[in-house]
Amino acid sequence: MHMNNGIYLTLLDIARFDLMKRAGAWQKLKKLKIHPVVVQETITFRKSLTPWLRFQVQTKLIGWDEQAFFIGQRFVVKGEIYAEAVVKLRFLQSPKGTPTPDEVNEKLGGWPGEVPVLPKWVTDWNKGVALPKGREAAPSDWV
Repeated sequence: MHMNNGIYLTLLDIARFDLMKRAGAWQKLKKLKIHPVVVQETITFRKSLTPWLRFQVQTKLIGWDEQAFFIGQRFVVKGEIYAEAVVKLRFLQSPKGTPTPDEVNEKLGGWPGEVPVLPKWVTDWNKGVALPKGREAAPSDWV
């Protein structure tokens, strides 16, 4: 009797949407026909979330590079981390386009503070789990 692993990712999606909506970013981006997509994510489970256990989802912008934003998210019970995720987000613009994080920030009015520097472990993770681009070959050659 615990929360299924797939539900965690769904709740993280909802939490990111809620944060963007509350911050007013969702409305601005929607008018510009810009929407976020998850490019890669990883989650580590530490303790189970059982039925009726109260928890918080904490979300933090870790930073960005020239292509994507990196978001940290945690499931927290009474100040203790139960699960933690890192999510890489890109934005797409209809009808066709991929604005950079700097362009997205500019469209939202500019980043309001000191620009966060991506920790080395995030850039290492990003490189370590990357697949070839969508138009490049990616043969599945497991034996």
